[in-house]
Amino acid sequence: MKKGIHPNLHDVEYVCACGNTFKGTSTKAGDVIKLDICDKCHPLYTGKKVMVDATGRAEQFKKRYSV
Repeated sequence: MKKGIHPNLHDVEYVCACGNTFKGTSTKAGDVIKLDICDKCHPLYTGKKVMVDATGRAEQFKKRYSV
């Protein structure tokens, strides 16, 4: 590998808005990185998925493009 072209990795602690913390590495300098969402509070992973009302999308497409 070439020397001097790779970023420096730092050990950091990630802190989510829900309070979950975990350790990892990052190229961003600092000891703590704050997150908005993580795997403990993301609806896809928790099973508390909120259904977005997407009804009428096909009708809107047909209306717009006269299909």
